[in-house]
Amino acid sequence: MTIPLASRPLAKALVRSTGALALGGAAGLAYGTWEKNQFELRQETVAVLPPGYRDITLLHISDIHYIPNQRKKTRWLAELADLSPDLVINTGDNLSHPEAVPGLLAALKPLMAFPGVFVPGSNCYFAPTLRNPLRYFAGPSSRDGVPEKKLELPWREMHHGFEDAGWLNATNANFTAEIAGQQIDFSGVDDPHLGYEKYAGWPENFGKYDDAGLRPAVRPRIALAHAPYQRVLDYFTLSGADMIFAGHTHGGQVCIPGYGALVSNCDLPTSQARGLSTWTAGAAAARRTIPLEVSAGIGTSRFAPIRVACRPEAILMRMTARAA
Repeated sequence: MTIPLASRPLAKALVRSTGALALGGAAGLAYGTWEKNQFELRQETVAVLPPGYRDITLLHISDIHYIPNQRKKTRWLAELADLSPDLVINTGDNLSHPEAVPGLLAALKPLMAFPGVFVPGSNCYFAPTLRNPLRYFAGPSSRDGVPEKKLELPWREMHHGFEDAGWLNATNANFTAEIAGQQIDFSGVDDPHLGYEKYAGWPENFGKYDDAGLRPAVRPRIALAHAPYQRVLDYFTLSGADMIFAGHTHGGQVCIPGYGALVSNCDLPTSQARGLSTWTAGAAAARRTIPLEVSAGIGTSRFAPIRVACRPEAILMRMTARAA
């Protein structure tokens, strides 16, 4: 095609603009690829234990999305054991490859020396698929395809590995566990993103008296879910949970600096897609507000291996007693 003489300056400008966009896109991709391996430890303190309880330190990990031979991630996960937590909470999406289980269990082996509680996510059950990232702006990704048509991952092998190490499976279950010499109630659900959740309620918790028979001590209640859908948060809040732990959102994964997440991949407000916040449910006298901890996650889908303004994280949380 011959470009008329008068149009050549415009054509040159278009070529320069296209080149600049291409270079900017390449630079953005390179940065996002770099940031996905810039693992961070976020530290929080929250007063949720009953008066008289001693402090408990827990480590919250989520959305590892493990792929074989991820050496930097493997080293970092193993080094988290140096924190010596009283409890490890794992809120799912551990896998991103059908051959990832042996490497995942090896990476988590040092952490599995500590007490742990876990629930699964959709990418524990099914391998991720390639999709247009713009579809996330149309709604949660569970609307894309039928899970039964996706590649099933070896989640049973992974769960057996966790349980053999002593970690407790909170999938649609409740139980009481002794953590740092103190009794804590747990209740968890299967992945709400797939609609698998079934509520198990809480263990019987009548409260016990201390040795002097003076102060009733009611066990604290911790709830776990992979995807923080509002229906699940409402249930746990109104059923008496003292705190909820979740993951799934990746913190938005690609965020705008100074603004934050654009999507949460569920119906959670994007302002709560990462970090420690609160959740309120109910009305009038039944209204309750409790802490909500949402992890930005450790990994990404292997088909979208970038992060922007949203570094991967684990959370070290010190749980303290409320004022009497």
